[in-house]
Amino acid sequence: MSEVQSFLAMGGYASYVWPAYGITIAAFALMLIWTLRGRTARRREEAQLAALGRRGRKRPGDQP
Repeated sequence: MSEVQSFLAMGGYASYVWPAYGITIAAFALMLIWTLRGRTARRREEAQLAALGRRGRKRPGDQP
């Protein structure tokens, strides 16, 4: 058996090791997507609140 095949076989535990790697990578990918989508939503919300603040805020010296 070549070194690569031996490595991929993981000493007979490949059927346990490779799915564990796959699940871990999938979990990290989902966490990254979840974080980036949340950040985008928070930035959008922040922009909306800033726009409301600019429209509703009176400046010193404005006429009533």
